[in-house]
Amino acid sequence: MTDRRIEDLLRAYAPQVLGVLVRRYGDFSDAEDAVQEALLAAAMQWPEQGVPENPKAWLVTVAGRRLTDHIRSETARRRREDEIAALEPVDGRPEISDRDDTLTLFFWCCHPALSAPSQLALTLRAVGGLTTAEIASAFLVPEATMAQRISRAKLKIKGTGFTMPRPQDLDDRMRVVLHVLYLIFNEGYTATSGPQLHRVELTNEAIRLTRLVYALRAQDGEVAGLLALMLLTDARRGARTGPDGELIPLADQDRSRWNAGAIAEGIALVERTLATARLGPYQVQAAIAAVHAEAPRAAGTDWKQILSLYQLLQQLAPNPVVLLNMAVAESMVSGPGAGLARLDEIAADERLAGNHRVDAVRAHLLESAGDRDGARSAYLAAARRTTSLPEQRYLQQRAARLV
Repeated sequence: MTDRRIEDLLRAYAPQVLGVLVRRYGDFSDAEDAVQEALLAAAMQWPEQGVPENPKAWLVTVAGRRLTDHIRSETARRRREDEIAALEPVDGRPEISDRDDTLTLFFWCCHPALSAPSQLALTLRAVGGLTTAEIASAFLVPEATMAQRISRAKLKIKGTGFTMPRPQDLDDRMRVVLHVLYLIFNEGYTATSGPQLHRVELTNEAIRLTRLVYALRAQDGEVAGLLALMLLTDARRGARTGPDGELIPLADQDRSRWNAGAIAEGIALVERTLATARLGPYQVQAAIAAVHAEAPRAAGTDWKQILSLYQLLQQLAPNPVVLLNMAVAESMVSGPGAGLARLDEIAADERLAGNHRVDAVRAHLLESAGDRDGARSAYLAAARRTTSLPEQRYLQQRAARLV
């Protein structure tokens, strides 16, 4: 097995192993440290020795030993050793099952004792496997601020019961749960940094977890809407990059390479929920994705409908990123001048300060308006600001074409 496949395997098992340790030992921070040590040991040993027959059991065993060693070194050694001994089977072997604690870990990180931003940050770290820098980028805050937020969240839920919330308590946590899933998916679909455009392990895990939540809440329109949005968006993944990993924009994609099965499932979810459930932001975003998916060619896209949906989305969930997308839609309906006017309204929003997407959209609109020099400067500015290498190469290539 290649190092890349081992890395993907470890990422998939990390939240499951963390869930087992938190359920068994109850200490989130120590469990997370032990899991990281086990993952490091696996990354060093498996390429040479081969992947164990039961990778999850191997990781749980190694992480459990690391955590037990740590507990035994603490001041309350004897008391805590007795507690650990009571948890272990008589023969000394850890109890391993096929139980997946990921969903429990997910809801636990969304504990009501935490603020909504802390719930999001902690879940992205523990379940999504995102780095602190990646989470900070998603929240548009400094990395140091996010590190402090995650540390405080860990301390605040230390000692709380690791259980799934009661059905009547799910409503209180569902909004945060869906937001976390959305952010995990987005990081996987367009990685904020690194050499690859996609992080397939994140998109797959986000879809898997959303399906689990949908099984619990099939009548919730926003759960169905989020699942539909993921399916319709991920359906385009195979057409988003060329043979050398270069980014291919939506308008230039070979739509025959889109996943027809995922599109059909996503559209069916959209149609069913729009007809029966209370309207929410994820359903509207899914509807926008469905309009794109239903167009056989880019030229046949119903941009008037998309613009109307973005206007509705801005009413439901005001956000500068929505306005950024609206600027593109307005340019497609009324010309690049309308899009640039919208962009000027939002460019000063401090939440978008330094965000490469503002420059990238401006470059696209200026190029459409015939301002080659302005577009080239904006493309280069966007390329300097992004930390995604595929996006950087794409933006530089667009600029080079305008010389």
